[in-house]
Amino acid sequence: MRQLIRGMQPGAGKMARDLRADAFRGIALWFILIDHIPGNRLGGLTLRNVALSDATEAFVLLAGYAAGLAYGATLDRHGWAFAAAALLRRLGTLYVAHIFLFVVFTAQVGYSAAALESSAYLDEMHLDVFGEQPYLALLQALLLRFQPAFLDILPLYIVLMLMLVPVLPLLRWPWLLMGLSVAGYVVVRLFGLNLPNWVDGGWFFNPLAWQVLFFTGCLLGYTPWREGRRGPAPAVPFHPALIGAAILALLLGLVIVLIGDYGEQWLAELPQPLAELLTTIDKTGLHPFRLISVLALAYLVGHAVPRDANWLRSRLAAPFVLMGQHGLPVFCVGIFLAFLGRLALEMDDRWPMQVAVNLAGLAALISIGIIGAWYRLRERGEFAHSATNPAAVGLRAPAASSTTAR
Repeated sequence: MRQLIRGMQPGAGKMARDLRADAFRGIALWFILIDHIPGNRLGGLTLRNVALSDATEAFVLLAGYAAGLAYGATLDRHGWAFAAAALLRRLGTLYVAHIFLFVVFTAQVGYSAAALESSAYLDEMHLDVFGEQPYLALLQALLLRFQPAFLDILPLYIVLMLMLVPVLPLLRWPWLLMGLSVAGYVVVRLFGLNLPNWVDGGWFFNPLAWQVLFFTGCLLGYTPWREGRRGPAPAVPFHPALIGAAILALLLGLVIVLIGDYGEQWLAELPQPLAELLTTIDKTGLHPFRLISVLALAYLVGHAVPRDANWLRSRLAAPFVLMGQHGLPVFCVGIFLAFLGRLALEMDDRWPMQVAVNLAGLAALISIGIIGAWYRLRERGEFAHSATNPAAVGLRAPAASSTTAR
């Protein structure tokens, strides 16, 4: 793994990517797979069980961070037109990936429902309407207005990246961009604004609200160039009071999670306004409590893990870094595997099957990361001697390579 790090080090003048973002995005993608498998006992150990935020919030924040890091640098070096073109190209890739995943997932669930004579799969995945109006459903899917269960994260990502195109220059005026973003978030929350969904009225992940988390990540990732050199990385300064506030926010979030899971009787004893507040912490509009939770977690992790931490280049971290660096194919494969994992656990949910499903799922995601790294290196003409042996590349460590939003 150490050889892969050395082989993928950026050349002169290139900016090293932040391996922290890659590693934690890889973990978030693994958590998304785990959480999408009903009956998975490992799901009791993911982020959603100890905080008001979960892997989705972490994924969106880190996606914004990577976008600010990559496209902000392109903006400074080549101008807005070139950076916008690069963003639009990436958007095309995301859109094609989403449509491909939609077709594969629909076929997977539809075939399973027919073979196992269980229409409940179609109902739970919100695919029953596809059987009733397939042509219209396909058209609405192409317009991103039909989003079955599990297929609502990529459309959110696509719209957030599209929103970044016109505001890229505002990365240079962070307070203005943040002010506009927060103002939009407040308006959306107050008036219940959302994008239209063909089936359920509005998007499950409302991009008009989630943009505040995405743009926060963009501003944290953007590092301006000054006199031909990259300036210091932006960061919320370390302060004991902020550390204390972040810890308190996470502890309060844990209490709310525990009350929601085990405290129905406690809720009945609370004052009505407080009980309503605790039971209406929605994910669709990114409730302020969820936003505070993920930002508090990011602040603590950002100061606890230095950017040059040695363990980020270790064999233990390498699989997650590789997964994070190839997030799109890893995510798509994870969605496909989640339904297979569900079918397996419905057949047998005892511990041997639980272990097999989770190990097989993680191994598959790591394999996608390894293959992606191998192909990227081969395209760059590196490790030519390993061209016939991708497994050998995977045994080397992940990259600190030039930044590309993945």
